[in-house]
Amino acid sequence: MAALSLAIPAAHAAGGVYFSEYVEGSGHNKALEIYNAIGGSVDLSQYAVSIYFNGRANAGATIDLTGTLPAGKTYVLASSRAEPAILAVADQTYGGSLFNGNDAVALTHAGSTDDVIGQIGQDPGSAWGRGDVTTKHHTLLRDTSVTSGRTDGSSVFDPATQWTSEPEDTVDDLGQYAGSHGSDSGGSSSSVAFGRCGEDTTRIHAIQGLGDASPLVGQTRVVEAVVTDVSLGAGSFHGFYLQALDRNADADPATSEGLFVYDRDASADIKRGDLVRVRGEVTEYKGETELQNVNGLAICDTGRSVTPAQLRLPFTDTDAPKAYEGMAVTIAQKLTVTGDSGLGRYGELTLSAAGRLYTPTNVVPPGAPAKALAAFNARNRIVLDDGSSAQDPDPVIYPAPQLTAYHTVRDGDTITGIQGVLSYRFGAWVIEPTTQPAIDPVNPRPDASALPSGGNLRVASANIENYFNGNGEGGGFPTQRGANTYAEYQRQRAKTIAALSSLHADVIGLMEVENDGYGPDSAIQDIVSGLNAAAPAGTHYAFVDPGGHQLGTDAIANDIVYNTEAVTPVGVPATLLAPPFDYGNRPPLAQTFETNNHARFTYVANHLRSKGGCPSGDAPNAAQGDGQGCWNVQRTKAAQKTAAWLATDPTGSGDPDFILMGDLNSYTREDPITAFKTSGYTSLLQARANAHAYTYTYQAEAGALDHALVSQSMLDQVRAVMPVHLNADEPKALDYNTEYKSASQLSSLYAPTPYRASDHDPLVVELDLTP
Repeated sequence: MAALSLAIPAAHAAGGVYFSEYVEGSGHNKALEIYNAIGGSVDLSQYAVSIYFNGRANAGATIDLTGTLPAGKTYVLASSRAEPAILAVADQTYGGSLFNGNDAVALTHAGSTDDVIGQIGQDPGSAWGRGDVTTKHHTLLRDTSVTSGRTDGSSVFDPATQWTSEPEDTVDDLGQYAGSHGSDSGGSSSSVAFGRCGEDTTRIHAIQGLGDASPLVGQTRVVEAVVTDVSLGAGSFHGFYLQALDRNADADPATSEGLFVYDRDASADIKRGDLVRVRGEVTEYKGETELQNVNGLAICDTGRSVTPAQLRLPFTDTDAPKAYEGMAVTIAQKLTVTGDSGLGRYGELTLSAAGRLYTPTNVVPPGAPAKALAAFNARNRIVLDDGSSAQDPDPVIYPAPQLTAYHTVRDGDTITGIQGVLSYRFGAWVIEPTTQPAIDPVNPRPDASALPSGGNLRVASANIENYFNGNGEGGGFPTQRGANTYAEYQRQRAKTIAALSSLHADVIGLMEVENDGYGPDSAIQDIVSGLNAAAPAGTHYAFVDPGGHQLGTDAIANDIVYNTEAVTPVGVPATLLAPPFDYGNRPPLAQTFETNNHARFTYVANHLRSKGGCPSGDAPNAAQGDGQGCWNVQRTKAAQKTAAWLATDPTGSGDPDFILMGDLNSYTREDPITAFKTSGYTSLLQARANAHAYTYTYQAEAGALDHALVSQSMLDQVRAVMPVHLNADEPKALDYNTEYKSASQLSSLYAPTPYRASDHDPLVVELDLTP
């Protein structure tokens, strides 16, 4: 019978579906690897493999393929009686002997032949191989550098230029299209031999090196190590972590034995405990050493383990974690949540040892002491991630089973049982967890029963974070600040009213209220209306009206609300509009009140310039590197000016009792607080509260920006001072905003409760005033 000549169409030279490996081992150890170089997934139900036994022109067996083959991936068809190493990577098996070394094998697509190994209709004998080597008992590996289907364009099978021949039963790279025949991405073969499992490779510690960057950047290297974590698919890091077998680690504790492999096309079959051999290019990505451009990967074994490194905080220096980069790690210590602002956005918690971290200038003086504490804080933190790269994860997995408005983790809670892989991402050392740690809610939410008592009057202050009510009639959104929509404003309003009502205060200074006057549609009238709707019997609120369309020129202003059943305004309010209150520092608002027992005092609401929007260069208000941030000179001048102004009794009270409360944007040991103290005022947080009292958390450090200062005559009338931790310890994800939340999270992460109504905690002072 005449031979039937079938050649691979030239179209498959640039990319097609074709045989990439042929295993014809002894007995039933037979397999075919099929590679998809098209650029998109293919439906394998349209494909079949036909076997032409003993030189016959008609197929003796046709095997229909199943499933989907993604671009750049392989599919293995094997004999169902092959050895375990072949069956472990087989995607489909066939019950017969599959083929023998003198059988032609064709890959067909919708009835047309796409690829052929051998010559259909002829017994090739020794003509298939190089010299006297036939395909029997050999593995053939397709050379990816060849640019045509069958190199001579005829029916002659030409392994001498299109294939390389390997010894019998070589299956190390079966299912990967990698090895001595080239790249699993269909590109040119690597100049670095892939080798076989167990052969020499580059050690991971040699790739990591001792410096910030690998000494081998840009070089192609082969490593063989154990998979410690896998992150593939949507929301993943698109790769996996490797760690050297314990016996392959070096004796230098400063070099890491872990490495991240970035491979978006990695097989979904890769799992923890696999011993894999990988070839790729050494790179540095945002400070982390990685293996990228992977062009060879084989699973050598399964069920392997490595010894995790034991981390302990604080680190000896900020570079110490580099020795464990990419490695499996555990932390035996009980750590404290010191920052949860990134929980909803990135699934992250910042942790520290021996309690939470504090802003240096809140507990030590500016300058050298603050710098020393800042350096210690930098060594005493680590980030616990959720194992995902997704922004705005849904669900947020901390605390287990997920974060909700009523089930949250708070700064100050503790965590144990941390296990994972250490990574360096976005300037921080991060643990990608491999188990769910245990969170102990040791810092529960406060309630009204926790507030101080024993006096005859309670005063408070609260920064309510840009409370804008649009035009006051349901429109005017988005506003200059605050809520973007009317619906978002309603969410903000409910939380704000709940938070202020929970204080049960007789006088409350408010910061960051829309500076839109004092009419019926104003923001301050809106707040007072809400407070009165929620107030119990015997409580009715009003606000201090200083007159005019607004107070100062800023978009936000200070306001004072008071319980008319407890205090009565005396005289007229006073304010200070001269520099430095013409810009940045909001004008203070002072009002004298008389209590029901005829005691008088003057309450002053304050809000000094923030630490943001720093001037550049060596300007006096630029950050000086002493821990106080920028605009410190401006804030200090405002403190001095305020104290001098109050010494003139601007409200005409005739009484020496003054209490200043509000957001001074200065931590407890900074210059503006010192200026008030020099002028004769006492900081109640320093005199009567815990040394680590705080009202705000920034970059995982807690400190007090909100203060209460009293004149000397009033000090003995103070019974207690307490920040009420409704907000600073709560994840930002629980606020009123609708941004960065899924549709389901709009309800699950929100509740009209006092918690996370703002970014600042209210401050409460209990007074026992005497006439």
